[in-house]
Amino acid sequence: MSVINQKEWLQMIEEYLSGIEYPAAPATLYRPISYTLSGGGKRLRPMLTLAACEACGGRPEQAINQAIAMEMFHNFTLIHDDVMDRSSKRRGRPTVFHRWGDVQAILSGDTLLTMAYQRLVTDCPAERLPQVLELFNRTSIEIYEGQQFDTYFEKRDNITIKQYMRTIRLKTGVLLAASCAMGAIMAGASKEVVDSLYEYGVNLGLAFQLRDDWLDVYGKANELGKDIGSDIVNRKKTWMFITAMEEDPTGIRESFELAKTRGALVSRVRRVYDRLLIPLRCNALIEKYHSRAIASIALADIPDNYKIWFTGLAATMALRHS
Repeated sequence: MSVINQKEWLQMIEEYLSGIEYPAAPATLYRPISYTLSGGGKRLRPMLTLAACEACGGRPEQAINQAIAMEMFHNFTLIHDDVMDRSSKRRGRPTVFHRWGDVQAILSGDTLLTMAYQRLVTDCPAERLPQVLELFNRTSIEIYEGQQFDTYFEKRDNITIKQYMRTIRLKTGVLLAASCAMGAIMAGASKEVVDSLYEYGVNLGLAFQLRDDWLDVYGKANELGKDIGSDIVNRKKTWMFITAMEEDPTGIRESFELAKTRGALVSRVRRVYDRLLIPLRCNALIEKYHSRAIASIALADIPDNYKIWFTGLAATMALRHS
């Protein structure tokens, strides 16, 4: 039974990212890309790709280019999301749009997307290329659909929990799912294994996003690298906000009407959440999808030590503090 070495996967990912050679000109186009990719982060998506590949009998080197493509695509979405959300900080640093402006963020983001496609097809066996491209293209469109729903919801208050869950599945779940499936495909795994790993990723993504929403309200700014309460201030339709609006619309509306400062607004809305036991209920929902992720990985025909690793990762992501 092979030894799992997560540090080696992460080291490989960082080496590939740091080894990217950018054209000398125009520097203004490539500097924001280098800045973004060097900003750290969990590297969760490329790590899932390498882990899935190895779990299915392949070598991480077989899927490293596809893993880097997933990380590039993820960062492309973050650059553009920050423009749309007007976010000034990410990972404890100024966002690309805040530092270089909207136009530069759009151009550099577009370039990063194209670089992701270039990396995706690099060293990909011809017999696997159609499946790799189909998965990547389908995932890309689903993510754009999720972002469109999210943008549309900003202008409405009558959003349902069902609509929200569909949106976070598209915005977050499918990219984690595709990252897992991509590694399995590159290793030549069966459809059954690819599908099990995909479902694991979807449920991991749902638990991950719900936890992210919870942390935005109840986390610590110094651990998250961003201001607490941004979702509340922006009236973002999270599971917690939608539930509170359904059960105590008066309390939420009065919070926005009476609060004079950002801090006061966040405190008022948080008191509504606490009274409705929303943080506890949200954590119960996180545990539901965490359990589904574990059930999905249990069905995959992969060695037990990899099942243990994927199970442990799900627990880390669902219970994380930053």
